[in-house]
Amino acid sequence: MHKRFWLKTLAGAATLVITGGLLSGCSSDAPAFHGVDITGADYARGFELTDAQGQLRRLEDFAGKAVIVFFGYTQCPDVCPTSLQELAETKRLLGADGDKLQGVFVTVDPERDTEQLLTAYMANFDAGFVALRPSPEQLPEVTKAFKIYYKKVPGQTPTSYTMDHSAGSYTYDPKGRVRLYNRYGSGAQALADDVKLLLQGK
Repeated sequence: MHKRFWLKTLAGAATLVITGGLLSGCSSDAPAFHGVDITGADYARGFELTDAQGQLRRLEDFAGKAVIVFFGYTQCPDVCPTSLQELAETKRLLGADGDKLQGVFVTVDPERDTEQLLTAYMANFDAGFVALRPSPEQLPEVTKAFKIYYKKVPGQTPTSYTMDHSAGSYTYDPKGRVRLYNRYGSGAQALADDVKLLLQGK
């Protein structure tokens, strides 16, 4: 794992913790979320990107569901598979409400992550999760809109590079409002607890 990756991740998480604290206030009536409450944030508002089947997708397509959006790439050695496995476990923990959770994976490596590769990759975790593939031109715009850090790190060959990237995810309520920032490694149970609250209209 690259040192600058962790520095960027920790810095981003610290910023979001501060922001979340300002936005959520001190009301005792506020839900006891495990994730950082960023309700009302002016970023990560939505997306309009093509999925692995070539279909244009928007956040509005998943109205009525809690949505968790994560950025990564298929050749990521640890953070991405760990996070997606955690998300699949979160869906299982929700039991009968599992179908009310939508996982969305956005690649930061559209150069290598073809539609076919993304489809196969998502099937390793949950076939119902959606993979989105920004074009190289869209990638800077969408990552900026979500405050996502990413950087190509050259390898020994032109195609063996890795990607440093932010490791957290965003959770949206059934009305499509961004509500939480989830730190990497939060745990499936914590995510499931938060999703349950959002499904209850909290």
